[in-house]
Amino acid sequence: MVDTSIAKDPENGSRARKSSGPLRAAWGYALERPERVLSPLLLLALIGAWHVAAMTLGLPEFILPPPVKVWQALVDGLSASPFDVGGYWYHTGITAFEALSGFLLGSSAGIIVGMTVAHSRIVERVLYPYIIAIQSLPKIAIAPLFVIWFGFGIEPKILITTIITFFPLLVNSIAGANSVDPARIDLARSCNATPMQMFFKITLPSALPFIFAGLNMAAVLSILGAIVGEFVGAQAGLGMLILQRNELLDIAAVYSIFVVLAALGLTMHLTMRALERKLCFWSQRNRYKADLDGG
Repeated sequence: MVDTSIAKDPENGSRARKSSGPLRAAWGYALERPERVLSPLLLLALIGAWHVAAMTLGLPEFILPPPVKVWQALVDGLSASPFDVGGYWYHTGITAFEALSGFLLGSSAGIIVGMTVAHSRIVERVLYPYIIAIQSLPKIAIAPLFVIWFGFGIEPKILITTIITFFPLLVNSIAGANSVDPARIDLARSCNATPMQMFFKITLPSALPFIFAGLNMAAVLSILGAIVGEFVGAQAGLGMLILQRNELLDIAAVYSIFVVLAALGLTMHLTMRALERKLCFWSQRNRYKADLDGG
């Protein structure tokens, strides 16, 4: 038997169509961008598993605090004034400044040295062994030397971050410069292009996708460099705050600081991705075309 209630009541039929419109749009968005739906669901699942483990395993809170305690510590830390040395904003600003300063110095030096090494065989043979030797040193081992030389200020943290972010940009800049099609260089030379024109019109655009790959890696490593420096010796910063809360066995606060660090690293990564989409638009277009062809 066919239900004719909707046909008898046009108003109910139109209401049903209106209510199904947003659901259909949400379902279409989920099918088009599934990662934006699955990623929050994965986070909720992990938090739920964490809560169940904390409640059922019977572990003390200084080993595995429940998510509610971590959330409360995060709210308390972020509710403080930016100038309150006991709050998170003050220490986050210091760590972010150290990470950003070291990131800018290290990435700039890595790009310059990488481009120079790629264009000069003599420079590569002279500098590359020393660069590899410096990179092989554990940063936690040389961090105390920087503290001895420069004190407990922000200078040692910036230097450590500079060293950590230097090598990814060096390697990716060399790879990007060597990825240029030789036929394009020969064509530019046949057109009497100057070395500067060939660099800015051919070499640099071809190397930009490689450079941004290194920048994405260095952006996250810069947070690590700042925290390593603060662990060795610091008067402020999130690394110092972690050590302080750890000594007090306030593990929920330590977990909440981890959340702040993750948000800081994710912000820097997304910023690099946005710059990459703006400056390397041709690479993004080729990637989108490849995805369409593969689909």
